[in-house]
Amino acid sequence: MTQQQQTEQQRRDRWNTPEMQAYRREVREATFTKEGMMVAFPTCFPGMTTPIVPDESRITALDVTPLGVVFGGTSGYRTHLFAAEFHGIMGIVFDLGVVEGGAECVAVCCGKTTLAAFVNGPKGGRAIQVPLTRMDSDLIQEWGFQRPAFKDLGECASGEPVVHAVCDPALDLVIGATTRHVFKLALTTGKIEITGEAPTRGRLARTSAGGIVGRDSERTLWHFDFRTSTFRRGAFALPEGQWKHALSWARDPRSRTLYTGDAAGWLYSFDEAAGFSKPLGQVPVAPVGPMAVTLDGRVFGFCGEEMARLFCLDPQKKEVTALGGAASVIERRRYGYVFGDAVTGRDGEIVFGENDNGGHVWLYFPRIQPRPESPNA
Repeated sequence: MTQQQQTEQQRRDRWNTPEMQAYRREVREATFTKEGMMVAFPTCFPGMTTPIVPDESRITALDVTPLGVVFGGTSGYRTHLFAAEFHGIMGIVFDLGVVEGGAECVAVCCGKTTLAAFVNGPKGGRAIQVPLTRMDSDLIQEWGFQRPAFKDLGECASGEPVVHAVCDPALDLVIGATTRHVFKLALTTGKIEITGEAPTRGRLARTSAGGIVGRDSERTLWHFDFRTSTFRRGAFALPEGQWKHALSWARDPRSRTLYTGDAAGWLYSFDEAAGFSKPLGQVPVAPVGPMAVTLDGRVFGFCGEEMARLFCLDPQKKEVTALGGAASVIERRRYGYVFGDAVTGRDGEIVFGENDNGGHVWLYFPRIQPRPESPNA
């Protein structure tokens, strides 16, 4: 056997060792979406309309109605608002139109009959009110939608960009924050009112008791109580950890428990009565990005920057599982790297907005949990 043949044989032997085979299997099976199913849906009615143009289609804000209609907003050269429906024989993302002068949509809040989109641009941070679009056409017979009129409610706080906003749909009230102020918007009247002053960073969240919390300082959260219309700074202390980043939240639609993460990727639950939990687990790569809670209580979200990785937190087991990068292989292959927002769909699916050029609406269907084995089996 020649020296070249010996070298080639040694290479083959190393390639076929159990350790190398396990590594190859891990790369093949765990790099992208190793559990559940991802479907990337374009921002259009496929085969009938064209998607939102690439440099205007970074999806940065989502909300969902009780009927499962998803509303969202984009960022980029211009801001678009859209409605999406994926149940039954529906399957469409409908471009509601362009917000003139808008370049960044930071929040979409659905009320009873209208939504409020919060858009930043040269004119500052503004609230745009839009009627909720009905998505009841069967999309098989001749169909059509009318684009609703946008109502500009004006700046939320003079000269300040909006950071985020959340809605209490039952009250038709929105609480939002700019870089320096907290404001309230009544969807029934369109009136905007400053309720407090706080240097907010990151997203806001609706608590288990129905109040709103937001980042107040490196160590505390402010709180707004809808029942008493009172605003308090320093209402809750953050747990020990690294909290110099912009917060991301997820809310359990059943227990109403909140989840968030610190800059090192440690995840915590939060309840107004119980406060913050001890660390529940750490995501594979910091920081924690957009996340949402499915109907069985598991938290799914993305972590890391530029090439985000999907993770699952099981709060009961205090276990975090790395699920790989986002990949959709239905109809055509697409990989997802950056995501801007997440909501829980009607049937427990997680809906992610892709914050990238040519952004898609991503539907993640988590793996169904296996039934516990019977002790008599």
